[in-house]
This record gives sequence, C-alpha cells and structure tokens, in this order.
Amino acid sequence: MRVLGTSVLISEAIVVLLAALVAGGTGATASMGTALTIGGVLAVALVVGAGLLRNPVVGITFGWVLQLFVLAGGFWVPAMWVVGAVFVALWFFAVRNGTRVDALRAQRAAEGEL
Repeated sequence: MRVLGTSVLISEAIVVLLAALVAGGTGATASMGTALTIGGVLAVALVVGAGLLRNPVVGITFGWVLQLFVLAGGFWVPAMWVVGAVFVALWFFAVRNGTRVDALRAQRAAEGEL
C-alpha cells in the first residue's frame, strides 16, 4: 500500500500545483496568489498524506478526504473533474491492490526466514 499510495499522492500533488498555475493564469476564478496558496496547501496536504500511509487506517482515510478536495478543484479548473476522477480511480486501485501486495511481501519475507 505504501509504495502505490505514495506514488499516487505525490503525482497528484504535482498535478494540483500545475492546476493551481492554470487557475491563477486564467484569472477567471482567483488571482494568482490565491490560486497558488490553495494549490500549495493542497499539494502539501497530499505529501503529508503520503507520509501518513505508515499508519494505514489514518493514511487511507486522509487520502480519501484529499481525493474529495482534488475533485472540488473542478470548480476552479473544469478539467480537474476529469483529472480528479482519474486520481480517485488510481487511489482506489492503490488501496485495493496495495494491501494485497503488502500481504504477499510479508508472506514471502516470512517464508524466506524459515
């Protein structure tokens, strides 16, 4: 879970920063400073969420909450509806399959120690 989840959240942080630049550059919804502040806070929260994956319950829950905020970015940059939906799907995949991968790794490590 940690590897897949961290990859998704860090990639998402980069995309959020780029979307903040777009939102500020168009000037239709927010000034550049406001857009970068909101985008920067969300990007930092995504990086913190990647760190919180050490504790799966807290990290996964925090990750789901962040997915909602990324989707809400569609109110400022309409393309974020699509990008956010893609990241929600990637997050679901990471949560669902990442725990399986971690369990298989632990099982192989236990077998190798015997």
